Parts: sequence; structure tokens; C-alpha cells
Amino acid sequence: MKDVKHGRDFIQPEMREMILRELRALEQAEQVRIIYACESGSRAWGFPSQDSDYDVRFIYVRPVEWYLSIFDKRDVIERPISNMLDMNGWDLKKALRLFRKSNPPLLEWLQSPIPYLEQYSVADQIRAISPLTFSPKSCMYHYLNMARGNYRDYLQGEQVKIKKYFYVLRPLLACGWIERYNSMPPMEFVELMEEFIPAGTKLFKVISHLLQRKKAGEELDIEPQLSVVNDFIEQQIAYFEHKAPLLHHQESGRDQQLDEMFRAAVKEVWES
Repeated sequence: MKDVKHGRDFIQPEMREMILRELRALEQAEQVRIIYACESGSRAWGFPSQDSDYDVRFIYVRPVEWYLSIFDKRDVIERPISNMLDMNGWDLKKALRLFRKSNPPLLEWLQSPIPYLEQYSVADQIRAISPLTFSPKSCMYHYLNMARGNYRDYLQGEQVKIKKYFYVLRPLLACGWIERYNSMPPMEFVELMEEFIPAGTKLFKVISHLLQRKKAGEELDIEPQLSVVNDFIEQQIAYFEHKAPLLHHQESGRDQQLDEMFRAAVKEVWES
């Protein structure tokens, strides 16, 4: 299993090695081959706390015989959180089915700035056709629903769970990226913030200060509501609630290609 150079967000070498050991052990225990693994969640988004878990996500392939069955079988692998490791993966067949529907979490995994490993050619093949299957309407609704839910649950009232601002702002800024560029938004929060929130504004300064505090490891729990941020969030939610229904829904139209990609990947993995 070859290591892959990490992205801009630094992962301590000993932690990377532990993650790779765990992935190797998982391959042996489950009798699978992991074709791609990366960091997701707050570390990949660029706003981790010092005690943030490592959200390791992966795609794997099982032996040919596993797929030749009349029975439905579990197509995910999940491990209990241990030693700050949160490890979950999808079978390639499941991943391609979700890719066909322009699934944003999968598309984010494939462009994570913190890859842990990439084996075989299928991940690159998926990336190559993702612009052709990208559905702006499906993806905008995904991010809009995420923002609405977190805003409703955590940021109402005079005292709020202040770290949750990032889990509302990032999906809203992702909606802005989809509207402007008709493509998957980048994972990193700062890139989105600098694209859509003018530097020097009060909003930019408040969010930047909050980001610095979070990265420095401050305990961001219950604090007074940030009215300038709440006002921005409410305006953005209202705007994208109007905008999302007007977007185009892209049908995959590549079912045969995805079938061929799946069969070729299984052969490549187990015949190599």
C-alpha cells in the first residue's frame, strides 16, 4: 500500500503512519482492497480544533465472488471511533451508484486536500468524468439542507453553539460556488470565504477571528450570538431557497460507462 503526499493541511507523520497501519489492518480483516482513502470533515475543510477526530473515508473493492450472489450484502465498513480515528468506507459499487446521483460527500472525498493513499486507476477515472455528471441542483440542495439544519438546531437564540457557525457558513459558501462556477466547490473553508466575503468587511473580520480561535484550540462552546453572521446566514438561506429550484438537474447518462468502470476496476484490483 503506497502512501500519498499530504495536502496543505498538515497531518503529523506519526498520525499518518498510524492511519495507514489501520487501513492495512482493515484490508486484512475484511478481505478487501482499499483503492482510495482521504481525510474528510473539519481537518480537510481547514477548521480543525486540536481535539478534532481524524475523519478517514475510503473506497474499497471486494473479491469478484462477493458480487456474484443472489443476496444483498452490507456495502459499507464502519469502525467505532477510537484513538481519535473515525473510519468509514463505501464499497466501490455503492460509491459509483452515488456518483451517478452526483453525491457531494463522495465528490468531496475525491478532491480532499489530505489524501492518505490512492491505488489503481479508478479514482482518477471517476474524477475525469465528474464534471460531465455534476448536477448543480442536487448538490446545491445538499449544501442548503445542511446549512438550514445546522442553523435551526444550533444558532438560534441569544446564546449559541458558536463553533457551529462553520458548519452553516461552509455549505452556504459552497452554494455560492455552485451558482457562480457550476462545479463542485473546493473543500477548504478559507478559499470559499475569500471568494465570497469581501476582505476588510466586518463580516470577514468576525469570521476570520473565529477561525483563528478555533485553530488555536480555544474551547468554542456556548457564547453570545454573532448578529452580523446570523444576518448574513439568513439572507443567504433565503436567497438559495429561491435559487435552488431554478437550477438544472443533470442526469448521469453514463450508466454503461459506470458499469464498465466497475468491472474493469474489480479486474484491475484482483488480477494485479
